[in-house]
Amino acid sequence: MNKIPRGTVQEQTFYEQVGGEETFRRLVHRFYQGVAEDPLLRPMYPEEDLGPAEERFTLFLMQYWGGPRTYSEGRGHPRLRMRHAPFTVDRAAHDAWLRHMRDAVDSLGLAEDHQEQLWNYLTYAAASMINAGE
Repeated sequence: MNKIPRGTVQEQTFYEQVGGEETFRRLVHRFYQGVAEDPLLRPMYPEEDLGPAEERFTLFLMQYWGGPRTYSEGRGHPRLRMRHAPFTVDRAAHDAWLRHMRDAVDSLGLAEDHQEQLWNYLTYAAASMINAGE
């Protein structure tokens, strides 16, 4: 893969490099397939249908990685810790979340450097959501 020098007009965002909206929709859909069957995580999603949560997470990740700003336009600042505060997120929930996300990331077949960059962010984000001890 030819790297484009930083600062050039042709520089692509991570979002564009990995396939844009379709990639993030596939990622989050696969993740929520696991969440739907998870006895620890499913109760954290009070909506009967996981569709709205899936859409919010998709839009957030798309924006975070350089895609459209639809998430902030509709919901304002992400405030991730605040939005997750009503839920008990302990090490077990963290581990379950990452288990489903690992499956989802692996299902994309991304280039190794993209997969590593995405995974590093996701593990950091998961750790920062822990709000309860063991």
